[in-house]
Amino acid sequence: MRGLLQRVRGARVEVGGEIVGAIDQGLLVLVAVEPEDTREHADKLLHKLLNYRVFSDDQGKMNLSLKDVGGGLLLVSQFTLAADTRNGMRPSFSTAAPPALGAELFDYLLSKARGQHADVASGRFGADMQVHLVNDGPVTFLLQI
Repeated sequence: MRGLLQRVRGARVEVGGEIVGAIDQGLLVLVAVEPEDTREHADKLLHKLLNYRVFSDDQGKMNLSLKDVGGGLLLVSQFTLAADTRNGMRPSFSTAAPPALGAELFDYLLSKARGQHADVASGRFGADMQVHLVNDGPVTFLLQI
């Protein structure tokens, strides 16, 4: 399971011109599910997302987590993040989970996140989404579980 974490000042996801998820300061995370992923992988990713220290403290050092700052968490499914890009000039998606598994694990991650954090929003699995964000820093990390 992969999560592309971006520290944002604000982010929103639109589907068909309608805002389906939005946060102010916090983390926008693009999530990719791979065929071997399980609920345990989703649990580990969520733990990292909520506790990874990417927000600045009073001295300007990245010592604070999403939990510490009370920021929003916007989860967006993105199967293309699981693509194999090592060969050729076209990505291969054989390394992405089948849609049914992807939806199941993304929904599980979202449900668990809502149970553990106050401000959680999401995109819509499988939809054509437009993601708008103001990356703060920019700060971006690829988490692989």
